[in-house]
Amino acid sequence: MSTYTKRTRQDVARRIAADIFDGAYVNLGIGQPTLVANYLPKDIEVVLHSENGILGMGPSPEPGMEDFDLINAGKAPVTLLPGGAYFHHADSFAMMRGGHLDICVLGAFQVSATGDLANWSTGEPDAIPAVGGAMDLAVGAKQTWVMMDLLTKQGQSKVVAACTYPLTGVACVKRIYTDLATLACGPEGLTLLEAVDGLSHAELVEIVGLPIAPSSADR
Repeated sequence: MSTYTKRTRQDVARRIAADIFDGAYVNLGIGQPTLVANYLPKDIEVVLHSENGILGMGPSPEPGMEDFDLINAGKAPVTLLPGGAYFHHADSFAMMRGGHLDICVLGAFQVSATGDLANWSTGEPDAIPAVGGAMDLAVGAKQTWVMMDLLTKQGQSKVVAACTYPLTGVACVKRIYTDLATLACGPEGLTLLEAVDGLSHAELVEIVGLPIAPSSADR
């Protein structure tokens, strides 16, 4: 067994930020995805959207500089860049549903190899459903990316053949960014884009338990 080090959540956020293109309109979901805002390259313009009605968010405010009248959908304080704006919730959802977002980055409980997304409920009797705008984002954005740990606390892969939790969207996820690897998913299944140093392709396949096509560079 080879030796490898998992990426931190900050590492994963930095990896996602590096893939966002200049001029993109992007929604960062509640939880881990909000970290991406702190790592966007300074030499490009990315317009961040929040479903509660903000365009033009900046990185998290410095401690002591928070304005709790300016918060994102997760109720965390944010900053507003020059030219930014806030507006009615209904207008925000019209942007989401109308295909005006280039990328959304969401957390997930499960993602199937073909891109189905489950991120709003585990289906357990005591689970608190928290769909928010995830369904609108998942099908409305031009690209849906997921940021999550690859394994559950019990060591089971969150990337699965078919989701067992209630679905948020069908065949909507294009990329999965995790602490062990970055994967593409689609009708033909999973493709490896990048794994952490020291983790072999065969070991990743064993961890996930599903076929994973090698990256194009390795073919």
